[in-house]
Amino acid sequence: MEIPKIPDGEYRFADLVWESEPINSTALIKTAQERLGWKKATSYTVLRKLCEKGILKNENATVTAIVKKDEVCRQESEQLIHRSFGNSLPAFVAAFLRDKKLTRQEAEELKRLIDAASMSDGRNDS
Repeated sequence: MEIPKIPDGEYRFADLVWESEPINSTALIKTAQERLGWKKATSYTVLRKLCEKGILKNENATVTAIVKKDEVCRQESEQLIHRSFGNSLPAFVAAFLRDKKLTRQEAEELKRLIDAASMSDGRNDS
């Protein structure tokens, strides 16, 4: 399923829902005012847009996510890798790690993720 593009402001608002769902719409609007500095009208407009896009649902003043944060992040990551790195994950990782130092724990976690992905792709290259 293709997830509609979510501009930065809408993403930050959706993130409030992802953190706290289900959340009462009044409480969500108050949280947006406190954490994003948004006026009530702005928050309701963004809520309506995200509901129209099928990202969020506002039913009986309770807001929940139809599309989860990890789905949005995965699609946006795939689009970035495709558009900017010719669909090459190694090229993306190389660019991302350039001039960065990983802790031993971060390096081990990345190795674990790569090993798990290598085993789950159905190929046995050894």
